Amino acid sequence: ESSDITEYNPTQGVRILEFENLHVTSNNKGAGCEFELWDCGGDPKFESCWPALMKDAHGVVIVFNADMPSHLKELEMWYSCFVQQQLLQDTQCLLIAHHKPGSGSDRGSLSLSPPLNRLRLVHSNLEDDPEEIRLEFIKYLKSVVSSVSESRDREEMSIMT
Repeated sequence: ESSDITEYNPTQGVRILEFENLHVTSNNKGAGCEFELWDCGGDPKFESCWPALMKDAHGVVIVFNADMPSHLKELEMWYSCFVQQQLLQDTQCLLIAHHKPGSGSDRGSLSLSPPLNRLRLVHSNLEDDPEEIRLEFIKYLKSVVSSVSESRDREEMSIMT
């Protein structure tokens, strides 16, 4: 919700953010959903913590610097580790290609290889349009809640039959 971020502070270890979003509800019931975001920062020295992060995760957001070719190569590793190995659906993954203010990057020039090209990709620049990324993130949260709800419904039906 805050768009007045002036400097980048890399995550050291794990940063956990808990929040409620009133625009996202489960099966259109209730006053909103509560979420936990676990930010691992991507530093391989904390790889031993990743299994705890992945346990019971319902979605994965991969934020990367779209202006760094090495980040594009790392995307496949992140996708494999955090999405495919955890048996999450592609709809439960969001890629955010972040562009630093003033980078002048062309948003349309980013081409991803399969299977990454099937994922929802959002370009962000918090200086130019913070509202756009907020709305895209809410859409993503809604799709994750819908996916989790459908999965629970299928599980309940399988128990009953």
